[in-house]
Amino acid sequence: MKKRYYGMGLLSAVAVMAIAAGASAQNVPAEFVVSGETAAEILDYTTINLATAERIAQACERLATEENVQVSIHILDNDGNTVYMHRMDGQGWIQIATAEMKARTALMGRIPSKDRMNRVIENPLAEFQQIQLGFFPNSGGLPIIVNNQLIGAIGVGGSAPRVAEGWSDEICAHKALTEVLGPQPPLLEDLPQPEQPEPANPAPVPTFRIANPPASNLPPEFVVSGPAAGRIYDANQISGEAARGVAVACRAWAAEHGGTMSMFILDPSGNFVHSERMDGQVYNNMYTAMLKAQTALKTKQPTSVRAAGLRNDPSGMPRSVFWYNFYAVSGGLPIVVDGELIGALGVGGGAGGGDEACAIAGLQAVFGDRVTVPVYPG
Repeated sequence: MKKRYYGMGLLSAVAVMAIAAGASAQNVPAEFVVSGETAAEILDYTTINLATAERIAQACERLATEENVQVSIHILDNDGNTVYMHRMDGQGWIQIATAEMKARTALMGRIPSKDRMNRVIENPLAEFQQIQLGFFPNSGGLPIIVNNQLIGAIGVGGSAPRVAEGWSDEICAHKALTEVLGPQPPLLEDLPQPEQPEPANPAPVPTFRIANPPASNLPPEFVVSGPAAGRIYDANQISGEAARGVAVACRAWAAEHGGTMSMFILDPSGNFVHSERMDGQVYNNMYTAMLKAQTALKTKQPTSVRAAGLRNDPSGMPRSVFWYNFYAVSGGLPIVVDGELIGALGVGGGAGGGDEACAIAGLQAVFGDRVTVPVYPG
Protein backbone atom coordinates (compact mmCIF):
# COMPACT_ATOMS: atom_id res chain seq x y z
CA MET A 1 0.00 0.00 0.00
CA LYS A 2 1.28 3.47 -0.87
CA LYS A 3 2.51 5.42 2.13
CA ARG A 4 0.20 8.32 2.95
CA TYR A 5 1.26 11.66 4.36
CA TYR A 6 -1.76 12.52 6.46
CA GLY A 7 -4.66 10.37 7.56
CA MET A 8 -8.04 11.77 6.47
CA GLY A 9 -11.04 10.84 8.59
CA LEU A 10 -14.58 11.21 7.24
CA LEU A 11 -17.21 12.63 9.55
CA SER A 12 -20.76 11.44 9.26
CA ALA A 13 -23.49 13.97 8.57
CA VAL A 14 -24.68 13.65 12.17
CA ALA A 15 -21.20 14.31 13.50
CA VAL A 16 -20.76 17.35 11.27
CA MET A 17 -24.01 18.83 12.52
CA ALA A 18 -22.88 18.26 16.11
CA ILE A 19 -19.69 20.27 15.75
CA ALA A 20 -20.25 23.92 16.61
CA ALA A 21 -18.02 26.74 15.42
CA GLY A 22 -16.70 27.25 18.93
CA ALA A 23 -15.64 23.63 19.19
CA SER A 24 -13.80 23.89 15.89
CA ALA A 25 -11.97 26.93 17.18
CA GLN A 26 -10.72 24.98 20.20
CA ASN A 27 -9.04 22.35 18.01
CA VAL A 28 -6.50 24.83 16.60
CA PRO A 29 -4.56 27.28 18.80
CA ALA A 30 -5.89 30.79 18.24
CA GLU A 31 -2.38 32.04 17.46
CA PHE A 32 -2.46 30.17 14.12
CA VAL A 33 -5.96 30.92 12.79
CA VAL A 34 -8.42 33.75 12.40
CA SER A 35 -10.30 33.85 15.71
CA GLY A 36 -12.70 35.78 17.91
CA GLU A 37 -15.10 38.30 16.40
CA THR A 38 -13.21 38.33 13.12
CA ALA A 39 -13.71 34.57 12.70
CA ALA A 40 -17.38 34.96 13.59
CA GLU A 41 -17.79 37.58 10.87
CA ILE A 42 -16.42 35.26 8.18
CA LEU A 43 -18.03 32.12 9.71
CA ASP A 44 -14.68 30.34 9.81
CA TYR A 45 -12.55 29.48 12.84
CA THR A 46 -10.18 27.20 10.95
CA THR A 47 -8.43 29.39 8.38
CA ILE A 48 -4.78 30.39 8.69
CA ASN A 49 -4.25 33.96 9.83
CA LEU A 50 -1.96 36.52 8.22
CA ALA A 51 0.55 36.51 11.08
CA THR A 52 1.14 32.76 10.80
CA ALA A 53 1.35 32.82 6.98
CA GLU A 54 3.83 35.70 7.12
CA ARG A 55 6.03 33.89 9.65
CA ILE A 56 6.08 30.71 7.55
CA ALA A 57 6.92 32.58 4.36
CA GLN A 58 9.67 34.61 5.98
CA ALA A 59 11.17 31.48 7.57
CA CYS A 60 11.37 29.81 4.16
CA GLU A 61 12.80 32.96 2.64
CA ARG A 62 15.49 33.10 5.33
CA LEU A 63 16.38 29.44 4.71
CA ALA A 64 16.64 30.12 0.98
CA THR A 65 18.92 33.09 1.62
CA GLU A 66 21.17 30.88 3.75
CA GLU A 67 21.37 28.46 0.80
CA ASN A 68 22.13 31.35 -1.59
CA VAL A 69 19.06 30.59 -3.71
CA GLN A 70 15.86 32.49 -4.50
CA VAL A 71 12.33 31.17 -4.14
CA SER A 72 8.73 32.22 -4.58
CA ILE A 73 6.31 31.37 -1.77
CA HIS A 74 2.53 31.17 -2.00
CA ILE A 75 0.31 30.48 1.00
CA LEU A 76 -3.43 29.83 0.64
CA ASP A 77 -6.18 29.60 3.23
CA ASN A 78 -8.34 26.49 3.39
CA ASP A 79 -10.77 28.04 0.88
CA GLY A 80 -8.03 28.59 -1.71
CA ASN A 81 -7.66 32.35 -1.22
CA THR A 82 -4.21 33.91 -1.20
CA VAL A 83 -3.18 34.86 2.35
CA TYR A 84 0.47 35.71 1.75
CA MET A 85 2.62 35.58 -1.37
CA HIS A 86 6.16 36.79 -1.86
CA ARG A 87 8.77 36.37 -4.56
CA MET A 88 12.44 36.95 -3.91
CA ASP A 89 14.29 39.17 -6.38
CA GLY A 90 15.33 37.50 -9.63
CA GLN A 91 12.37 35.13 -9.83
CA GLY A 92 10.56 34.93 -13.16
CA TRP A 93 7.02 34.03 -14.15
CA ILE A 94 7.56 30.26 -14.16
CA GLN A 95 8.88 30.19 -10.59
CA ILE A 96 6.12 32.50 -9.35
CA ALA A 97 3.35 30.57 -11.10
CA THR A 98 4.55 27.12 -10.04
CA ALA A 99 4.62 28.13 -6.38
CA GLU A 100 0.89 28.88 -6.55
CA MET A 101 0.13 25.71 -8.54
CA LYS A 102 1.96 23.58 -5.99
CA ALA A 103 0.01 25.16 -3.14
CA ARG A 104 -3.31 24.58 -4.92
CA THR A 105 -2.36 20.98 -5.67
CA ALA A 106 -1.59 20.33 -2.00
CA LEU A 107 -4.82 22.03 -0.95
CA MET A 108 -7.06 20.16 -3.37
CA GLY A 109 -5.53 16.77 -2.63
CA ARG A 110 -4.89 17.29 1.11
CA ILE A 111 -1.52 15.66 0.51
CA PRO A 112 1.92 16.90 -0.60
CA SER A 113 2.21 17.73 -4.28
CA LYS A 114 5.11 15.25 -4.34
CA ASP A 115 2.52 12.46 -4.07
CA ARG A 116 1.17 13.56 -7.46
CA MET A 117 4.69 13.72 -8.85
CA ASN A 118 5.48 10.21 -7.61
CA ARG A 119 2.34 8.85 -9.30
CA VAL A 120 3.58 10.26 -12.58
CA ILE A 121 7.05 8.82 -12.04
CA GLU A 122 5.48 5.38 -11.48
CA ASN A 123 3.12 5.78 -14.43
CA PRO A 124 3.95 8.61 -16.88
CA LEU A 125 0.52 8.29 -18.54
CA ALA A 126 -1.06 9.40 -15.24
CA GLU A 127 0.18 12.95 -15.84
CA PHE A 128 -2.65 13.61 -18.29
CA GLN A 129 -5.24 12.66 -15.70
CA GLN A 130 -3.51 14.71 -13.02
CA ILE A 131 -3.52 17.79 -15.25
CA GLN A 132 -7.16 17.23 -16.22
CA LEU A 133 -8.04 17.32 -12.52
CA GLY A 134 -6.14 20.58 -12.07
CA PHE A 135 -3.15 19.11 -10.22
CA PHE A 136 0.44 20.20 -10.80
CA PRO A 137 2.46 17.02 -10.24
CA ASN A 138 5.65 18.54 -8.88
CA SER A 139 7.28 18.59 -5.46
CA GLY A 140 7.08 21.73 -3.31
CA GLY A 141 3.48 21.97 -2.10
CA LEU A 142 2.34 20.94 1.39
CA PRO A 143 -1.00 21.13 3.18
CA ILE A 144 -0.83 23.15 6.41
CA ILE A 145 -2.44 21.05 9.12
CA VAL A 146 -2.66 21.74 12.86
CA ASN A 147 -4.25 19.22 15.24
CA ASN A 148 -5.64 17.26 12.26
CA GLN A 149 -7.33 20.43 10.95
CA LEU A 150 -6.46 21.75 7.50
CA ILE A 151 -5.91 25.50 7.80
CA GLY A 152 -4.23 26.21 4.46
CA ALA A 153 -1.49 25.15 2.05
CA ILE A 154 1.97 26.34 1.02
CA GLY A 155 3.74 26.12 -2.31
CA VAL A 156 7.40 26.95 -2.91
CA GLY A 157 8.97 27.26 -6.34
CA GLY A 158 12.10 28.57 -7.95
CA SER A 159 15.15 26.67 -6.76
CA ALA A 160 16.90 23.60 -8.16
CA PRO A 161 16.71 20.66 -5.74
CA ARG A 162 19.81 19.30 -4.01
CA VAL A 163 18.04 16.65 -1.98
CA ALA A 164 21.25 14.82 -1.05
CA GLU A 165 22.44 18.09 0.50
CA GLY A 166 19.17 18.64 2.32
CA TRP A 167 17.68 21.27 0.03
CA SER A 168 14.64 21.54 -2.21
CA ASP A 169 11.55 23.72 -2.48
CA GLU A 170 9.65 21.11 -0.45
CA ILE A 171 12.34 20.95 2.23
CA CYS A 172 12.20 24.74 2.53
CA ALA A 173 8.43 24.59 3.09
CA HIS A 174 8.69 21.67 5.52
CA LYS A 175 11.40 23.32 7.63
CA ALA A 176 9.45 26.59 7.72
CA LEU A 177 6.28 24.81 8.83
CA THR A 178 8.24 22.97 11.53
CA GLU A 179 9.79 26.20 12.77
CA VAL A 180 6.45 28.00 13.07
CA LEU A 181 3.94 25.24 13.83
CA GLY A 182 6.03 22.53 15.46
CA PRO A 183 6.92 18.98 14.35
CA GLN A 184 5.55 17.96 10.95
CA PRO A 185 4.91 14.51 9.42
CA PRO A 186 7.96 13.16 7.55
CA LEU A 187 8.27 13.94 3.88
CA LEU A 188 7.44 11.34 1.27
CA GLU A 189 10.22 9.33 -0.28
CA ASP A 190 11.82 10.78 -3.40
CA LEU A 191 11.35 8.25 -6.17
CA PRO A 192 14.15 8.01 -8.75
CA GLN A 193 13.39 9.77 -11.99
CA PRO A 194 13.17 7.41 -14.98
CA GLU A 195 16.15 7.53 -17.30
CA GLN A 196 15.49 9.31 -20.57
CA PRO A 197 17.00 7.80 -23.73
CA GLU A 198 19.56 9.92 -25.48
CA PRO A 199 18.10 11.51 -28.62
CA ALA A 200 19.58 10.22 -31.89
CA ASN A 201 20.15 13.74 -33.21
CA PRO A 202 20.16 16.11 -30.23
CA ALA A 203 19.23 19.70 -31.02
CA PRO A 204 21.89 22.26 -30.18
CA VAL A 205 21.04 24.27 -27.08
CA PRO A 206 22.12 27.91 -27.25
CA THR A 207 23.36 29.92 -24.32
CA PHE A 208 21.68 33.22 -23.54
CA ARG A 209 23.64 35.41 -21.16
CA ILE A 210 24.47 39.06 -20.72
CA ALA A 211 27.92 40.27 -19.80
CA ASN A 212 26.78 42.68 -17.09
CA PRO A 213 23.49 43.03 -15.17
CA PRO A 214 21.33 46.00 -16.14
CA ALA A 215 21.37 49.07 -13.94
CA SER A 216 18.72 51.52 -12.82
CA ASN A 217 18.84 55.17 -11.92
CA LEU A 218 16.73 54.39 -8.86
CA PRO A 219 18.20 53.43 -5.46
CA PRO A 220 18.92 49.68 -5.29
CA GLU A 221 16.55 49.24 -2.35
CA PHE A 222 13.64 50.32 -4.56
CA VAL A 223 14.20 47.92 -7.46
CA VAL A 224 15.62 44.52 -8.33
CA SER A 225 19.36 45.03 -8.79
CA GLY A 226 22.71 43.25 -9.20
CA PRO A 227 22.80 39.56 -10.18
CA ALA A 228 19.04 39.24 -9.56
CA ALA A 229 18.40 41.91 -12.19
CA GLY A 230 20.76 40.08 -14.53
CA ARG A 231 18.74 36.88 -14.24
CA ILE A 232 15.56 38.62 -15.43
CA TYR A 233 17.20 41.29 -17.64
CA ASP A 234 15.28 43.98 -15.79
CA ALA A 235 16.50 46.58 -13.28
CA ASN A 236 13.30 48.60 -13.16
CA GLN A 237 10.85 46.35 -11.34
CA ILE A 238 9.96 46.87 -7.69
CA SER A 239 12.11 44.84 -5.31
CA GLY A 240 10.61 42.27 -2.99
CA GLU A 241 11.63 44.23 0.10
CA ALA A 242 10.17 47.49 -1.21
CA ALA A 243 6.91 45.70 -2.06
CA ARG A 244 6.77 44.14 1.39
CA GLY A 245 7.38 47.54 2.95
CA VAL A 246 4.46 49.05 1.00
CA ALA A 247 2.17 46.25 2.17
CA VAL A 248 3.23 46.51 5.81
CA ALA A 249 2.71 50.29 5.83
CA CYS A 250 -0.73 49.99 4.21
CA ARG A 251 -1.59 47.23 6.69
CA ALA A 252 -0.67 49.51 9.58
CA TRP A 253 -2.65 52.39 8.07
CA ALA A 254 -5.75 50.20 7.71
CA ALA A 255 -5.47 48.96 11.30
CA GLU A 256 -5.05 52.51 12.56
CA HIS A 257 -8.28 53.44 10.80
CA GLY A 258 -10.18 50.49 12.21
CA GLY A 259 -10.27 48.44 9.02
CA THR A 260 -8.58 45.64 7.10
CA MET A 261 -7.35 45.30 3.56
CA SER A 262 -6.19 42.93 0.82
CA MET A 263 -3.29 43.88 -1.47
CA PHE A 264 -1.65 42.67 -4.65
CA ILE A 265 1.61 44.15 -5.95
CA LEU A 266 2.70 43.40 -9.52
CA ASP A 267 5.91 43.99 -11.44
CA PRO A 268 5.77 45.87 -14.79
CA SER A 269 5.20 42.56 -16.61
CA GLY A 270 2.15 41.75 -14.48
CA ASN A 271 3.79 39.05 -12.35
CA PHE A 272 2.98 38.83 -8.64
CA VAL A 273 5.64 40.31 -6.40
CA HIS A 274 3.82 40.38 -3.07
CA SER A 275 0.29 39.75 -1.86
CA GLU A 276 -1.44 39.55 1.49
CA ARG A 277 -4.86 39.66 3.05
CA MET A 278 -5.54 40.81 6.58
CA ASP A 279 -7.70 38.64 8.82
CA GLY A 280 -11.42 38.97 8.09
CA GLN A 281 -11.03 39.69 4.39
CA VAL A 282 -12.97 37.42 2.04
CA TYR A 283 -12.75 36.37 -1.59
CA ASN A 284 -14.26 39.47 -3.18
CA ASN A 285 -11.86 41.76 -1.29
CA MET A 286 -8.84 39.80 -2.48
CA TYR A 287 -10.05 39.39 -6.04
CA THR A 288 -10.91 43.06 -6.46
CA ALA A 289 -7.47 44.02 -5.15
CA MET A 290 -5.90 41.91 -7.90
CA LEU A 291 -8.21 43.36 -10.58
CA LYS A 292 -7.38 46.90 -9.46
CA ALA A 293 -3.64 46.23 -9.67
CA GLN A 294 -4.00 44.70 -13.14
CA THR A 295 -6.15 47.61 -14.36
CA ALA A 296 -3.71 50.21 -13.01
CA LEU A 297 -0.84 48.42 -14.74
CA LYS A 298 -2.61 48.16 -18.09
CA THR A 299 -3.82 51.76 -18.12
CA LYS A 300 -0.78 53.29 -16.38
CA GLN A 301 -3.31 55.33 -14.40
CA PRO A 302 -5.00 55.14 -10.99
CA THR A 303 -8.24 53.16 -11.18
CA SER A 304 -9.91 56.21 -9.63
CA VAL A 305 -9.34 57.98 -12.97
CA ARG A 306 -11.41 55.29 -14.72
CA ALA A 307 -14.01 55.35 -11.96
CA ALA A 308 -14.48 59.12 -12.26
CA GLY A 309 -14.56 58.94 -16.06
CA LEU A 310 -17.36 56.37 -16.05
CA ARG A 311 -19.29 58.30 -13.45
CA ASN A 312 -19.10 61.37 -15.67
CA ASP A 313 -19.85 59.41 -18.86
CA PRO A 314 -21.55 56.05 -18.14
CA SER A 315 -21.74 55.29 -21.87
CA GLY A 316 -18.15 54.06 -21.70
CA MET A 317 -19.01 51.22 -19.31
CA PRO A 318 -19.68 48.44 -21.87
CA ARG A 319 -16.37 48.79 -23.71
CA SER A 320 -14.48 49.38 -20.47
CA VAL A 321 -15.70 46.07 -19.07
CA PHE A 322 -16.24 43.91 -22.16
CA TRP A 323 -13.37 44.90 -24.45
CA TYR A 324 -10.74 46.08 -21.99
CA ASN A 325 -11.63 44.14 -18.84
CA PHE A 326 -10.92 47.18 -16.68
CA TYR A 327 -12.03 47.20 -13.05
CA ALA A 328 -12.92 50.84 -12.58
CA VAL A 329 -13.07 51.12 -8.79
CA SER A 330 -10.73 53.27 -6.72
CA GLY A 331 -7.80 51.50 -5.06
CA GLY A 332 -5.40 50.62 -7.88
CA LEU A 333 -2.25 52.64 -8.60
CA PRO A 334 0.70 52.31 -10.96
CA ILE A 335 3.92 52.50 -8.95
CA VAL A 336 5.85 55.37 -10.54
CA VAL A 337 9.05 56.46 -8.80
CA ASP A 338 11.13 59.33 -10.19
CA GLY A 339 8.99 59.07 -13.32
CA GLU A 340 9.80 55.35 -13.81
CA LEU A 341 7.09 52.68 -13.78
CA ILE A 342 8.31 49.85 -11.53
CA GLY A 343 5.03 48.04 -10.85
CA ALA A 344 1.42 48.44 -9.77
CA LEU A 345 -0.63 47.74 -6.69
CA GLY A 346 -4.26 47.23 -5.85
CA VAL A 347 -5.97 47.48 -2.47
CA GLY A 348 -9.40 46.04 -1.69
CA GLY A 349 -11.55 45.59 1.36
CA GLY A 350 -12.16 49.17 2.47
CA ALA A 351 -9.01 49.59 4.59
CA GLY A 352 -10.98 51.57 7.15
CA GLY A 353 -10.54 54.88 5.39
CA GLY A 354 -10.46 54.11 1.68
CA ASP A 355 -8.50 51.68 -0.47
CA GLU A 356 -6.73 54.39 -2.46
CA ALA A 357 -5.73 56.28 0.68
CA CYS A 358 -4.24 53.08 2.11
CA ALA A 359 -2.32 52.45 -1.12
CA ILE A 360 -0.95 56.01 -1.09
CA ALA A 361 0.11 55.68 2.56
CA GLY A 362 1.98 52.48 1.74
CA LEU A 363 3.76 53.96 -1.25
CA GLN A 364 4.76 57.16 0.50
CA ALA A 365 6.07 55.25 3.51
CA VAL A 366 8.60 53.49 1.26
CA PHE A 367 9.30 55.96 -1.55
CA GLY A 368 8.52 59.31 0.10
CA ASP A 369 7.88 62.23 -2.23
CA ARG A 370 9.63 60.42 -5.09
CA VAL A 371 6.47 58.44 -5.85
CA THR A 372 3.68 59.84 -8.01
CA VAL A 373 0.24 59.75 -6.37
CA PRO A 374 -3.22 61.01 -7.41
CA VAL A 375 -3.87 64.69 -6.85
CA TYR A 376 -7.48 65.87 -6.84
CA PRO A 377 -8.61 69.36 -7.92
CA GLY A 378 -9.40 71.74 -5.08
